[in-house]
Amino acid sequence: MAKILLTNGMHPEGEGLLRAAHELVIAPDVGADTLRKLAQDVDGIIVRAKLPDDIVDHAPKLKGMVRHGVGLDFIPVAAATKKKIAVANLPGSNTQAVAEHVIAAMFELRRGLYKADAAFRAKGWDAGRAETSGFGELGGSTLGIIGVGAIGSRVANIARNGFGMTVLGASRSNKSREGIENVSLEDLFRRSDAIAVTCALTDETRGLVSREMIALMKPTAIIVNVSRGPVIDTAALVAALRERRIGGAALDVFDVQPLPAEDPLFQTANVLLTPHAASFTATSVRLMGIGSAEEMLRILKGERPKNLVNPEILD
Repeated sequence: MAKILLTNGMHPEGEGLLRAAHELVIAPDVGADTLRKLAQDVDGIIVRAKLPDDIVDHAPKLKGMVRHGVGLDFIPVAAATKKKIAVANLPGSNTQAVAEHVIAAMFELRRGLYKADAAFRAKGWDAGRAETSGFGELGGSTLGIIGVGAIGSRVANIARNGFGMTVLGASRSNKSREGIENVSLEDLFRRSDAIAVTCALTDETRGLVSREMIALMKPTAIIVNVSRGPVIDTAALVAALRERRIGGAALDVFDVQPLPAEDPLFQTANVLLTPHAASFTATSVRLMGIGSAEEMLRILKGERPKNLVNPEILD
C-alpha cells in the first residue's frame, strides 16, 4: 500500500478510487512548510495548489505527481524530471468549464444583468430599466484570444458560431485555425472589442499584457483573464480601469492567491472578480477528481500515465 498526498480535497469518487488501494492524506493547509513535511514519506502527490519549488528534495519516496487540472506552474517539472519522478496532468478536463466562464464573464460585463436586477429590486421598475441603457452586445463585435490552445479554441468556437463574433488569435505557434485570424499581439489589442487571456504562464508570457499593450485597447474594450495573474501587469490594468481608459475587466486569477483583502482591485469599479474558479463546475470537478486518481493509480502500478508530461524520464 502506497501513501498519497492531496494538497486539497477532491471529488468523493476520485478519493474513493485512491482509498480503495492506498493510504490517503489530505493536507490541512497548503503552506510550503506543511507540504514539505507531509511529503517526506509519500509515494504520490495530487496537486491542486502550488508546491514548493524544492518539494522533490523533501520527498525521497516520491514516484509521481498529478495535476488536478491542466496548468503545470504548480509543479516543479524540471526538478521532478531530474529525479525520474513522473508528472501528469489532465488536458481537456476543464476546457468546456473555463470556456463557458469566459463567455459568461464577457456577457456580464456587456449586459450587467446583476446591476439591473439589484436596481429593480431596490428601486423599482424604472430604475431597473435605466440600468440597461448602457447594455452592449457581443454579436458583431471582435474577440481577441491570447493563447489559442484547447480553451482558447473552444472560446473562439462559441464566440464565432454562437454570437457571430469576429475572432482574432495570437499564439506562440501562429498555427492557422479555421475561423480565427492570426494577428500580431499589437494588432489584437488595437482591433478587439473583447480580449480573452487563455495562455499558459511561462517566462515569455509573464507580463505579456503590459502597460503598452493595455494602452492600445479601445476605450470600450474589455479583458477577461483565466490564465494566470502574472500574465497581466495588474498595476497598469488597475490604472486603466480607474481612469476609464478601457471598458472593464473580469479576473479569475491574481498575482497573489488568495487575493488579499486590501488589494486595490477590491476598490476598483468595473472589474468582475472570481476566486480562481473558472474551471469549477460539478461536471469538471468530478472529471478532474476521477482523472487525477486514475493517473496516480497508473503511476503507482508502474504503468505510463495517459498524459505523461515528462516522458524523458523513461529514457
